[in-house]
Amino acid sequence: MFTKHLRNAEHTRRYTIASTDQGWEVRKEQDSEVVKRVEYHDWHRVERARRSMTLEMDELQHAGWREE
Repeated sequence: MFTKHLRNAEHTRRYTIASTDQGWEVRKEQDSEVVKRVEYHDWHRVERARRSMTLEMDELQHAGWREE
């Protein structure tokens, strides 16, 4: 549903939103480790999580990270 990968040298970040049987899973990974995983049942919370991800990705790209 939504997946973005960013890289800076040897470091990676992955942001994912996927639908599940009961709602949506929002996940953030750093260097292949899950650092945040939340399951939401309310679409408005998913929208807020995605806005937060987008802001973080914009900041990273401004700091030199590139989308894969």
